[in-house]
Amino acid sequence: HVQLVESGGGSVQAGGSLRLSCAASGYTYSSYCMGWFREVPEKGREGVATIDSDGGTTYADSVKGRFTITKDNAENILYLDMNSLKFEDTAMYYCAARLPGGTYFGRGTQVTVS
Repeated sequence: HVQLVESGGGSVQAGGSLRLSCAASGYTYSSYCMGWFREVPEKGREGVATIDSDGGTTYADSVKGRFTITKDNAENILYLDMNSLKFEDTAMYYCAARLPGGTYFGRGTQVTVS
């Protein structure tokens, strides 16, 4: 079955950096679009970045120039490098995979910027 496991979250001061990782299993990793979402209770879930099977990427305007999404097809790992972090980046971050059967999400990793 499809499994997505995020890691790398934590607490960081504004201006700092974090790297999130998402280990994927249960499907042909390289064939489908993957992405990162984030959620805060008062705002709901927001798309952060996506990467498709050809490596094409998209970013939310709020993170352009600061965040970079990449994937390692050999290791089935999705990354999100976050630099110049701001207080408003504080959220639970979720990895997602868009598959023929639907969109799957991991359980999330918390990022707190102070």
